[in-house]
Amino acid sequence: MKNTLKIILLLLVLFNFVGCGYTPSSKFARQTLGEKISTSVVISALDPENTVLIKDAVDSSLIQVFHSSLVDKNISDTHLVLKMSEPLYTPIIYDSNGYIIGYRMSITLFISRYHNGVSTKYTTRGNFDFKVAPNAVVTDKDRFDAIKVSAEKAIRAFIAQVSAEGARAKE
Repeated sequence: MKNTLKIILLLLVLFNFVGCGYTPSSKFARQTLGEKISTSVVISALDPENTVLIKDAVDSSLIQVFHSSLVDKNISDTHLVLKMSEPLYTPIIYDSNGYIIGYRMSITLFISRYHNGVSTKYTTRGNFDFKVAPNAVVTDKDRFDAIKVSAEKAIRAFIAQVSAEGARAKE
């Protein structure tokens, strides 16, 4: 019995040192993008105030997910240029009187990644569903919140694409 316990304990210690081989996807993305990243956003003539939301969401996501430094374009490993499509509102929920009480905000981001003299283009989408009072107009706050959340989801989709690229490159 004692020998069996010793063997089990030894195996547990060995498994602990060997590990499972798991690598977080953010590591693959960081390998693809580098440690120093710069970003710029193409300002939309139709919706300039949302450009600031997109820029903030991108910078915040890059810091949170990659733990990368945001730097000036001249010293960056990777430069990202983002352009947002016009936000699209789609009614998705109606009340019993036929009034719209729920919308889906859809954002498409067009991202160009410049790394080591190579340009790669990505298209990502983000959606956010939100409710409004029956027969009410969408307020600016609702609109800005929906755009911000949709943009963050689109950026997360971009991060997933870059992570997958990094994982494939490792193989």
